[in-house]
This record gives sequence, structure tokens and C-alpha cells, in this order.
Amino acid sequence: MVKTLILAAALTAAGAIPALAVDVSRSAEINVPAATVWSAIGDFCGIADWHPAIEKCEISTKDGAQFRTLTLKGGGTIFEQLQDRDDDDLNYRYIIIESPLPVEDYVSTIEVEPTESGSKVTWAGTFKAKGVDDDKAAEVIGGIYEAGLKGIADKTK
Repeated sequence: MVKTLILAAALTAAGAIPALAVDVSRSAEINVPAATVWSAIGDFCGIADWHPAIEKCEISTKDGAQFRTLTLKGGGTIFEQLQDRDDDDLNYRYIIIESPLPVEDYVSTIEVEPTESGSKVTWAGTFKAKGVDDDKAAEVIGGIYEAGLKGIADKTK
């Protein structure tokens, strides 16, 4: 009986623990000056020009906030909000509001840093997995980042 109560208490406590955030980050070295890379990717809706999964991007605003609706090749849309942008530090941060991706509470930053040989682009996000385990969600987001970084490298050659 005591073992059953302990097990029940442990399961109850485990269910009360909030899901932990998953962090994913990918980077690419590009032999092009940082300012050149930023001019290619810094526009919030410019993602349609360099990410191979994006068919088109449409900007909208509401109450002073900027949003983008990404139409995916093969169907589906992602609705995101720009949180902040810094052209001096070559980065912007955004959140996903609605998407078919297996994530929630998603916050991401894309940034460009100068290096001796050109630049380093880092795309990083924090989120909770939704409908899949953490590893699968991290794999999906990591694949999106990797495809995007390859697209950036190809666009800035």
C-alpha cells in the first residue's frame, strides 16, 4: 500500500512539473562580409528569398507590431511576429504564433557576426515540444535551420 501511495505521489508530482524548454542552435561560416550577409537576410520577410522551404512571405502590421505569414512549399503557413531587430548588431528575434510545426512557446534569433574570413550566421531557438518528444521537435527545427543556413550561403556566394 505504501509503495502504491509513493508511486501515485511521484506520478502526480511529475505531472505538475512544467515541460522544460528545448534549445536548438545551428551556425554556418560564410566567406562573405557580415554586412553583405545581413543585407541578404536582415529583412524580416526576406526569408522567402533564401529559405528553400518558403514559397512566399507577406508582411502585415497590427497595433505597431510587425508580422509575417510564411507560405510553405507543398502547403501550410507559419504566422510569426517580429519581437526586435538590431541593424547595428545584425540580428532579429521573432516568435511563432501559429504553425504546423511540433513546437509551442517558440522564440528564435538569427544573427550575423563578422569573422576574420567573412561572417558567422547563427540561428537559435527555444521552445517546448508539441505533440512529439523533445528530440523529434529538436530534429525538425534543426533541419529547418540547416536548410536555411545552406540557403543563405548559396544566396550570398
